[in-house]
Amino acid sequence: MSIMSVSQRSAQIWSVLGLAARNRQILTYQMVGKLVGVPARGLGQLLEPIQSYCLLHNLPPLTILVVLEETGLPSTGFSAALASELPKKQLEVFAFDWIKHMAPKPDDLDQAVKERPSRGREDTESRRPMSEGWAEPRLS
Repeated sequence: MSIMSVSQRSAQIWSVLGLAARNRQILTYQMVGKLVGVPARGLGQLLEPIQSYCLLHNLPPLTILVVLEETGLPSTGFSAALASELPKKQLEVFAFDWIKHMAPKPDDLDQAVKERPSRGREDTESRRPMSEGWAEPRLS
């Protein structure tokens, strides 16, 4: 049995989020974690390639659909929109035709992170380990 890479898992999550967008759904970290078989606390590093790809290709911020259950907001690693823009950006994600766009390949997601790291910082330090990067959701 082979272990999926970060970019392969990200491609899997892209499909989940694309379907959620089509259905105008917001998902919690816990829901996404259960759907893809990854602990909610491990999702930050898997969401970064999606966020980077969207930023690099001027797409609506698909990762905006993943929120903390307690607040209904994305975690602090989300950097694709300002807090004041969240409702507007969620509507843009819902309106975009994710099925027509098709999911990127894992290699494209991996390349996006190299070209546009997005875990809340613009420099290469954003590729540091999860515990120091994208703030993971707190589990009760």
